[in-house]
Amino acid sequence: MSTLQAITSIEGWEQHVSTLPSSTLLIVSFHAPWAAPCAQMANVLSTLASEYPVTEPLSTSWVSIDAEELSDISELYNVTAVPFLVLVRDGKVLETVSGSSAVKVRDAIESHAKQTPNSAQNGAKGTAAPDNDTAGVDKDDTEVSEEDAEKKKEELHKRLGDLVRAAPVMLFMKGTPSEPKCGFSRQIVAILRENAVKYGFFNILADDEVRQGLKEFADWPTYPQLWVDGELVGGLDIVKEEMSNDPDFFKPYSVKANGETPA
Repeated sequence: MSTLQAITSIEGWEQHVSTLPSSTLLIVSFHAPWAAPCAQMANVLSTLASEYPVTEPLSTSWVSIDAEELSDISELYNVTAVPFLVLVRDGKVLETVSGSSAVKVRDAIESHAKQTPNSAQNGAKGTAAPDNDTAGVDKDDTEVSEEDAEKKKEELHKRLGDLVRAAPVMLFMKGTPSEPKCGFSRQIVAILRENAVKYGFFNILADDEVRQGLKEFADWPTYPQLWVDGELVGGLDIVKEEMSNDPDFFKPYSVKANGETPA
């Protein structure tokens, strides 16, 4: 059976990729040690990998990468949040999956690992020719669509709930801490750095589903948004107000206060 292999260096990555046949589906999982959903995703991927036998030539290859430790590889695949899955074949990105949805991950992997030209044609025929029991029933179709929409909304809210708790302090911003895309995001990053706060971040410009969904989830229409212990603090003005009222607001989350060495 296949296993999930940890890649710990650029050299190890380059060596691994260079040995893969062009037909191999490379499953790359980006993670971070501080993000709780990543541990869950590692279990999901290990289980999925065990369902795929080791073949000759190799049909699938499963690797995990610390997105922060190997940032050059993360940037290569535009990784802006974790967990983040990239499916590659012959050097080409086939699909990416952001978030901790085991269903989406399984579906994406199965689609690219098992799909054949014949199965694609059969799928097309099935779509074009619905059976007599369902064809032309507009009311039922509408009800199904509404159910699908509600299910997707529930899945998104679960994902958002996981994201806001991915780290004790989470910043949803435009851009990244190294390259903020708006002045408000830049100022919050500066405040967090000045207070030596250890925090996670999510670039909302890279995921419109999260960008739009979090506004409703948080009942807060603008960005950046700062979350602490899974609770919304607010935007830049609110953060400044909290700091003004309590200069030690960030002290419990400071690496200095916890005896850690600031990055």
